[in-house]
Amino acid sequence: MKRVYPAEEFCVACRLCEVYCATEHSQSRDVIRAFKEEQPPPTKRIFLQQEGAASLAINCRHCDEPRCVWACVAGALTKDPVTGVVNYQPEKCIGCWTCLVACPYGVIVRDPNRPKIAKCDLCPGRDVPVCVAVCPNRALVLS
Repeated sequence: MKRVYPAEEFCVACRLCEVYCATEHSQSRDVIRAFKEEQPPPTKRIFLQQEGAASLAINCRHCDEPRCVWACVAGALTKDPVTGVVNYQPEKCIGCWTCLVACPYGVIVRDPNRPKIAKCDLCPGRDVPVCVAVCPNRALVLS
């Protein structure tokens, strides 16, 4: 199973991963339209953590034993046994937020646009998630 890992030593806190993640999950998939025209604005699924000079981007780890899946009372989160991806089905989500509490990385968040969650989906339909593809310093690695 491939996952996105941060390489802290290369991150310069440019936040391009956040911008393009939100753009990828927007209606238009256009970076200008997504932030200037779309209402509500798109939701990012990767988050930059910064402490002084140190920074790194974090997203869903698609854990081997995902606590969020176990905590999801509605069955909206499932782990694909073949790919290992933790999938989210928003139509099943009841907005109880138990997955937010259960996630040890704090990368599942409330979607500010609806009473549901948002989490990394590894950009289905792409060979490489957009955050990895746009990182100018290769601070995000798919492996």
